Amino acid sequence: MVMTTDVHLRDLRYFATAAEELHFTRAAERLYVSQPALSKQIRALEGQLGSALFERGPQGVALTDAGEALLPHALRVLEVWEQGALAVESARAALRGTLVVGMSTSPGRGGLLPAIRSRFTAARPEASLRLRQVSWEDPTAGLADKETDVAFVWLPLPDPERYGWTVVAQEPRLVALPEAHPLAEHAEVDFADLAPLPFLALPRAAGPLRDYWLALDARGGRPPLIGAEVASAEETYEALVAGLGVCLVATGNAPLVTLGGVTTRPVRGIGPSRYALAWRRENADHPLVRACADACRLATGDA
Repeated sequence: MVMTTDVHLRDLRYFATAAEELHFTRAAERLYVSQPALSKQIRALEGQLGSALFERGPQGVALTDAGEALLPHALRVLEVWEQGALAVESARAALRGTLVVGMSTSPGRGGLLPAIRSRFTAARPEASLRLRQVSWEDPTAGLADKETDVAFVWLPLPDPERYGWTVVAQEPRLVALPEAHPLAEHAEVDFADLAPLPFLALPRAAGPLRDYWLALDARGGRPPLIGAEVASAEETYEALVAGLGVCLVATGNAPLVTLGGVTTRPVRGIGPSRYALAWRRENADHPLVRACADACRLATGDA
């Protein structure tokens, strides 16, 4: 049995190049080595294999039967190795890359974003996060059209089978309403008392998220009365001050709309909101996506 475990890629590369050229001097030039060095390496390989690979004669160089047999395997090994090296470089490039993070409102919430960023940077120091602000008209914050790699979103998402996510905050839904509103006198408000009022709604493009913030599931099949559509925190505040309607907000987002003339109250009869970091399932194994999701779990204590 011939032992070939010590054959190196360099030996196979030298052999393959010499086999392609069938001329040791030209092969040596392609390999940037001297002709004697190439000849020495080929003889060493032949010694390891226990068989001559080239016939050397006055007419030039030709492959022996053993050389003909080895060549396709040598080329295949070199090709596989090249593919492996490219895969490693691709992985390294991914780690050095930029992860685009979408959001429609800032995560805020007690320094959540800095905590996630610091943990992500510790795990992937060669990579960086780039934040992208996305309109409320897109409930996926850029994931659906692939403008972002991951995104902070409110659940539920449209087409949820397309996405994976990890919840980073679960918060009660409050009602935001003008300070002069009669219901503002109560410490808590029953959703049944809110249901008949005009509500501010997300754009129709928000799909199930629009329905969620209108608390459609708590209305017993009765359609909501829409006072106005809003697509940003600024529009929401202006509509509230103008008395166009009330709206539900997550506890962490209340400071965005309680800027003067607007207050919030807890609501009985509806469940809490869920804020999540989401990604497209097709990208779930991307190293930077995994690193960001892990950073979120560490920052929220869910790791």
